[in-house]
Amino acid sequence: VAGSAPAAGARLLAARLNAPLTERAVIEARLTAVGVFVADADLGADIRAHLKTTPDMARALNRLAMQRGGPRDVAAIAQGLGAARAVAARLLAASVETSHGAAGELATQIETLGRESQKLADMGAHLSAALDDSLPLLARDGGFIRSGFHAGLDEARALRDESRRIIAALQNRYGEETGIKALKIKHNGVLGFHIDVPAAHGDKLMRAPHDGVFIHRQTLASSVRFSSAELAELAGQISRAGETALALELDILADLTAQVLAARDGLDALGAALAIVDVSTALAQKARAENWVAPKLYDDCRFVIEGGRHPVVEAALRAQSAAPFIANPCVLDAAGQEGPRMSLLTGPNMAGKSTFLRQNALLAIIAQMGSFVPAAKADIGIVDRVYSRVGAADDLARGRSTFMVEMVETAAILTGAGPRALVILDEIGRGTATFDGLSLAWAAVEYLHEVIGCRTLFATHYHELTALADRLDGLANASMKVREHEGKLVFLHEVGAGAADRSYGIHVAELAGLPDTVTARARHVLAQLEENNAAGTSTQNGAANNLADALPLFEARPPQPPKSNALHDAVTGIDPDRLSPREALDWLYRLQEIADNKGDD
Repeated sequence: VAGSAPAAGARLLAARLNAPLTERAVIEARLTAVGVFVADADLGADIRAHLKTTPDMARALNRLAMQRGGPRDVAAIAQGLGAARAVAARLLAASVETSHGAAGELATQIETLGRESQKLADMGAHLSAALDDSLPLLARDGGFIRSGFHAGLDEARALRDESRRIIAALQNRYGEETGIKALKIKHNGVLGFHIDVPAAHGDKLMRAPHDGVFIHRQTLASSVRFSSAELAELAGQISRAGETALALELDILADLTAQVLAARDGLDALGAALAIVDVSTALAQKARAENWVAPKLYDDCRFVIEGGRHPVVEAALRAQSAAPFIANPCVLDAAGQEGPRMSLLTGPNMAGKSTFLRQNALLAIIAQMGSFVPAAKADIGIVDRVYSRVGAADDLARGRSTFMVEMVETAAILTGAGPRALVILDEIGRGTATFDGLSLAWAAVEYLHEVIGCRTLFATHYHELTALADRLDGLANASMKVREHEGKLVFLHEVGAGAADRSYGIHVAELAGLPDTVTARARHVLAQLEENNAAGTSTQNGAANNLADALPLFEARPPQPPKSNALHDAVTGIDPDRLSPREALDWLYRLQEIADNKGDD
């Protein structure tokens, strides 16, 4: 829905989407906070610029509390405190009203950011002064405390670094004394510091007068390694100085961590406030960029949408530079004052029924999480639950067929939904025999309308159900508009009043690429079925038997291959890269002759 910059804001956004609210006052407080940044785009942009560089304070705190943290986690706390001060200062400079009526939940966050950032300012400055600008991933690597912060640490580091310079001087002296320019003093995890010379010079150091200084340690194919008493003493000093420096750094880090954990309550409050501000600014940015509006919430059971849009599908179309999303209205009211209690939606496949159903469920969820919605207008009575039975899937691991899964989900809806619920059902009963599915869908419509009485969108291809509009006062028919143009089906993706006259299933099959012989045969079978229906065949088995008698399998003849096109065949047989100018001219006359003959036919 929106691009939250810090991880904490992204987690909060996901949590709000997963758990929309039912308390109208709290939702309106969130909407008011979003509205502040919608009204002041510059303020929102400045806040988001600060938040983009804000680390995940909550994650850093948890790592430190579990003793798995490092210097980068302490630095994240320091950076987070700096961001909190900057955000608080910007909000206060903008003179945002801190009353709940004017700023909604933002008022509490401004107060928290100002209070806690001021209280923790000294700790933030102390952390920033202690930690170096370049930090290692692991504390055991050292080098993360800034020079000048601790006198004892600076002395240990100076001794360590000076010893290393002495090692370099010793290497130069040994090279001059032995006359071996390739002599190097190296270090590894097995031998520690050692003298390394090429294999050709190894014997020289093992003979007088050098054998009294250099002690042979290891012979390799390309080099010989030695040590000396002077080098061993220097190595010990370096090791002790390095260990001392690292131990001091770890002690300082432990003190800094203890200070951070002691202030955890205030840091948690700051992190939560920054996440809320982040979500509010992100939703405001989304609303301004894509023309979303603030929903109006009511305590009744209305659901009135003007120009509603599916946010995900609209974004996908925009990314593909495709045609704009077609907005549609939706009017429902369980009390029957603003509109019907239930809308029975018919129309062909691919016309947008499922998109329309999901779109309105999403609008309810997005509104009650405290966000503006993709619509021209949205008046929504608080929904306590959203139920959805859309799509088809089996559950092989539990031995459930597609139809069984559909029935289990439908049962959960019919037994769990209440008067304030919003229910969307898509093609109930399609996975079984036609009459069985029709009767189940019929009964479900009646139960939802008469017993539960909730707001319902019911999409179906059973056109017989549209007759219920004459018997059920709170049910209204709606359909997806289509047009036929030169034998082709054009989807308008618009919702209109009234029932569809047919489902255009064969047209959709043609669009999907079914062979012409199959779709032609389907039209023949459909015509016979419609004829039998008009003749008044009373039972499903009787209709099937009559159809089998009237239409033997493929009428005892194989499918006819498509007719050949002489002009098409001639053109596809030409290889223009191999034609001479004379041959090309001959082909033009030949194609003209074929075209003239075809016109005469």
